[in-house]
Amino acid sequence: MTFQETVVLVLDLTGTFVFAISGVLLAARRNFDITGGLVLGLLAGTGGGLVRDVLLDRVPNALAHPIYLVPPLVATLLVYLVGRHTVRARIWIVTFDAMGLGLFSLTGTAIALDAGANHPAALLMGALTACGGGLLRDVVANEDPAVFRGTDLYLIPALFGSGLTIIAEAVGWFNVVTAVIIALLAFGFRMLAWTKQWRVPQPMRQWSFRGRDGRSRIRSSVFRRPD
Repeated sequence: MTFQETVVLVLDLTGTFVFAISGVLLAARRNFDITGGLVLGLLAGTGGGLVRDVLLDRVPNALAHPIYLVPPLVATLLVYLVGRHTVRARIWIVTFDAMGLGLFSLTGTAIALDAGANHPAALLMGALTACGGGLLRDVVANEDPAVFRGTDLYLIPALFGSGLTIIAEAVGWFNVVTAVIIALLAFGFRMLAWTKQWRVPQPMRQWSFRGRDGRSRIRSSVFRRPD
């Protein structure tokens, strides 16, 4: 294993851990038991990578390397030991989710490039890795996925981190320092967008279901707005 592969592995495992934390925190918020927390942690931490690797026709890392199962297990035990002291769970869920998004937009793209994907495909694989686990987590938890909400910028920060990774790789600047910077930039972009409630342009008719009182009926979501 080369030094660059080691860096990607460490960052990928870190991303798996922080994404798993977001899944277990969401389970705790929804009053799921510890097995439900483990399931959401596994989905959030490994789901995006599983889908990416299947599309790239390679053995998924979570199956080829059992070490990928350790971060969700640790995250589950950690949250259920100290999670009761977390008062504002929503902020922590979004924060850890944004950390995972920043890291996975980087590692997903790097893994795709290493597998021989072209730049457009690597861009999509990076975004899929960053968003896929969170999407599966939210669907299973019956939560409106952040990637589908017009009130959130979720896919765009993922594409931003993936694009920066491709540029860094293309010009030969990809190393430990630039990798950390890219992950931090994508994380910061996502958190700033969530805090400021930046949104993509809405369709002209807003695709909204309006009740008889003429007001939109929007389902509450953990990603709706900051506490």
